[in-house]
Amino acid sequence: MPDDHDRAVRLVVAAQRGDTLAMNELLDDLTPYVGRICTPIALADGPDAVQETLVAVFRGLRTLKEPAALYGWVRSIACREAVRVARRTARAVPADLTILPQRGDPQLGADIGDVLARLSPEHRAVLVLRDVEGLDEQTAAALLDLRVGTVKSRLHRARDSFRKAWTS
Repeated sequence: MPDDHDRAVRLVVAAQRGDTLAMNELLDDLTPYVGRICTPIALADGPDAVQETLVAVFRGLRTLKEPAALYGWVRSIACREAVRVARRTARAVPADLTILPQRGDPQLGADIGDVLARLSPEHRAVLVLRDVEGLDEQTAAALLDLRVGTVKSRLHRARDSFRKAWTS
């Protein structure tokens, strides 16, 4: 990972100086990382959220003061864009959680995706940040521009809704 981190820092510095090839390489390198964050939050609109995130990174890279902070900065943008895209496409209203796939279905990944799709983008965002990315509540709150208490309550409600939906 140190080699990847050093490479990313070199690409950021070169891209900030106007090196188009470095910018292209950097965006190519960031795409899978951004997709891992955006897709569980924006669901079917994940590719749109990824694209919006990469556009925001492209436009704002010159404002990044510390190239070593690239991944944290990108994660913040990705969370914000994924929630915005999900809201824009009217997914903010949770679906009926009583209609779920049965437990033990051989398509476990699809089951998890289905249950996640029934949660609001805000709940998906806190679940992804805490349970997929492994961030603490303070960091998640900063990324989502929320108070820590709000993140904790959303996380509690999101986990509870997920658990109830999964076990019913």
